[in-house]
Formats: sequence, C-alpha cells, structure tokens
Amino acid sequence: MFSKILSATTVVLAATQMVSAQTSTACDPTKKTCPDDPALGTSVSIDFTKGKNDLFTDAAGTTLKYDGNGAVFTINKATDAPTITSNKYIFFGKVELVVQAAPGAGIVTSFVLQSDDLDEIDWEWIGSDKAQVQSNYFGKGDTTTFDRGAYHAVANPQDNYDTYTIDWTKDYVRWIINGNQVRELKYADAKSGTRFPQTPMQIKLGTWCAGGPDSPEGTAQWAGGRTDFSQAPFVAHYKTLTITDYSNGVKNAEKYSWSSGSDGSYGSINVITGDGSSSSGSSSSATSSAKSSATSGASSATKSSETKSTLSTATVSATASGSATSGSGSSASSTATSSGNNASASASSSGSASAANTSAPVATTNGALKTGFSVSALAAGLMVVFML
Repeated sequence: MFSKILSATTVVLAATQMVSAQTSTACDPTKKTCPDDPALGTSVSIDFTKGKNDLFTDAAGTTLKYDGNGAVFTINKATDAPTITSNKYIFFGKVELVVQAAPGAGIVTSFVLQSDDLDEIDWEWIGSDKAQVQSNYFGKGDTTTFDRGAYHAVANPQDNYDTYTIDWTKDYVRWIINGNQVRELKYADAKSGTRFPQTPMQIKLGTWCAGGPDSPEGTAQWAGGRTDFSQAPFVAHYKTLTITDYSNGVKNAEKYSWSSGSDGSYGSINVITGDGSSSSGSSSSATSSAKSSATSGASSATKSSETKSTLSTATVSATASGSATSGSGSSASSTATSSGNNASASASSSGSASAANTSAPVATTNGALKTGFSVSALAAGLMVVFML
C-alpha cells in the first residue's frame, strides 16, 4: 500500500518540486478590511440525491450531475477538478458527510472546512488506498511543519458509503467515522492554540487529480501513482450533508465580523445577530494566548498569505499550460479540492495548525500518525486555485 511505503524522503522530495504555499484567500481579515462573512446560523440537512442545493456554489468549470447516489463528481482528464463551496460560514460547528470516494491511482476526494485567514480542517481520500482515509488541519496558513496529518482505518471507501464527521468547537476538533471518534485535536495542542483552527469557515467538497502527467513525482507517489485515464471516468458520490453552525454560542447569527486588527483568534470575531446586536467569545482565557501570538505566527508562516488551499486547488496542468478552460483548471475551483493536502513536502493544505515545529504529534485512535501532508500542499505545483 502506497501509504505504508511513502517515506519521509519522498515527502521531502515532493516538497522540493512544489511551489510554496498553495493555499490562498480572496481577502485575509488579519491583513486588511474584508466584507463580513454571511453566517449559516442554524442547522441544515442536504440530500444531494434530490439535486443541487442553493447553499453551495459551483466552482468555475464545475458541472455536476445528480442521481440516486447524490452529487456526482467526475474526473475524465487531469485538469478536471469539480468543486463546490458553501456560500455561508459556520463559526464552530458539526458537519457530517455521507460519501463514496472516487477510485483510481492519483485521484483525490476531499471534504474541507476553510476560513478567510486559512484555518483549515480536512478529510481526504486517495483513490487507490482501499484501507484508510486521511485527516489534517492547519492554522493561519502555516505550513512550516508537516506533522499534522493522520491516517484512519476504513474499509473500501471507494466501494461503500460511509459517514465522516468533523465536530469543531473552540476547545477541540474531533474526526469521526461512522459514529466512532478516530482523532481529537485539543486547542492547547495546536502550538498553544495559535495554530488551532478557530475562525469562521466555509465547507468545500471536491475531487481532483494528483497523478496527472504534469504532476511532480512526489505528488503522484503520495496520491498512489500516475492516473491511468484509460480507466476513466473516476467518480465520487457525495450523498448527504448535515451542517450545524454553533455560531460560537450566539443565537440567530447573521454575520461574522472580524474586528479591526484581528489576529485570527476566535475572540476577535464578532457575531452579528438579526436584531443588529453583536457579541464575541473573547471571554475565554484561551483566547488571550492565541491573540498574543497568532498574528506573528501567521505572518511568518504565510508569507504568501494570499495563496490558496486544499479544496481550493485546481490542477496545475490547467494553469501551467494556460489551457485551463473555464472549468477545471483556472477556476478549478477556488476550492479545487485538494482538501488539505497542500503541504509541499507534507502536503499540508493550509496551515500548520497545531504542532508547530516541535509540538508533540496529535494522538489518534485507529490511525497511525504520519508526517502529515495534505492534498492541497502536495498538489501545489500542479494546481491553480481561486476562492469563491
């Protein structure tokens, strides 16, 4: 199994073949004034077997079909990267997805939460890996370390429909498969909270090719090898999605507004409600610690601050060659699904949330912690990204 033999050396090699930071944002509120984020502010259940849902916007070049198995994400060529992004944000919350991953070496299926300042939480599947799924996270676009990823056992995710959940609060992130928790990240474990994902996020779903002819060798190896397009199409089915916005404990949220000079800590985010009132979660002591160092870490870790992320990555072939048509490549979707594997070497998509240079690896259950790479990062050199 490729995941068993991918060594640290290979990861480093992959890194040398990638451009720096693949993740990007249309507007980083820690660096300038940006529009408020529209809040979901409630719970919704989406059944993609009934067709397109207005909560999601298709990335440029994305054309989806819907059938009894849900939203059909299809890869026919290396530049395909169908992706959809929610047009509203959650500020902590629980997201539960029922999905059947796409098969095929080099094909990546992604489920990502991502914020305007590049906090990120991911699930991602490699088409040729029939025994496990990867989890990852980032904070402030920090990819200075690649020890955030982990693997978790799941049988034949390309043949079965399984339920993958992200439960995200100001205190922890939990990754859950079919009702069983397989990993937990606590606030303090993410470099004393400074790399803990904690700002309003969009939900991004997408599928892309990391094993195309123009993909760096390290990236293709991470993704299970070169893609054999004679076996196309490669199809992922996203069946149902349940989203609960915790709104940082505030009811009737309509918008999330970043305070001027925000350092990317959750206490600097104001929840605007329907009656026009505003409240924030800055009362927690954990917030102050994040505030003290979040900004400095963010600036140093993301010198390419406005670089894109996980799902936000589209295949490079489309951009590099300039042949990207309105779909797959260039727009390949601001989320161009790489879900989080952005890390060059470790392929960590958007930020090294947690465990900065020397912090201890995050404990996992039923999953061996690896050098932690994320689809986006690995896909870096081959993808073109854009934010919706």
